Amino acid sequence: MGQRRKALTLVAAAAPQLKRCAPRDWSKEKAEAFLETLAATCNVSEACRTSGVPVTVAYRRRKMDAAFRAAWLEAIAIGYQRLEALLLDRAFNGTEKVITRKDGSEERVREYPNQMALTLLKMHRETAVESDAELPPDDLDEIRARLVNKLQRLKKRHDEQEAARVELRGDSPRDGDADECPTGDPATRH
Repeated sequence: MGQRRKALTLVAAAAPQLKRCAPRDWSKEKAEAFLETLAATCNVSEACRTSGVPVTVAYRRRKMDAAFRAAWLEAIAIGYQRLEALLLDRAFNGTEKVITRKDGSEERVREYPNQMALTLLKMHRETAVESDAELPPDDLDEIRARLVNKLQRLKKRHDEQEAARVELRGDSPRDGDADECPTGDPATRH
């Protein structure tokens, strides 16, 4: 009568099976702790230490559980965004460095990590160029002018390529070019 039911968990196998939950198994609390730490650090080993789950078990769960895999990817994306924001802040604002002189006095200076800034510039160069080229137009006339300009550039490029092809080809006519036929009469062509 006072018998307590033990919690069961679904196991992915050739055929789904139920088994008793072990202390090392995932719980909702462990999963939340793991994902929170992963989002904060982007470090799977640290997330496993914090949640008390072995690394191999975490990777196995990611492989077997689509919902957990999606949450994992989301946590990594959040962690990556945080890391990128931190690095951008350091690149723009620098970090304070204390320099101790031989006489014991201290001087505080800002240090700017140029290599990090250059790496970030390289990573985002294409995005920045695209955003400059594609500023949102204010009115319909501006959109029309941009389209006409782009079409003119495309036509110019096409004409240049066509001229280069004709120059390579010489004076020989292309198939379908009636006005370039030696007889000049399209009806006599086969």
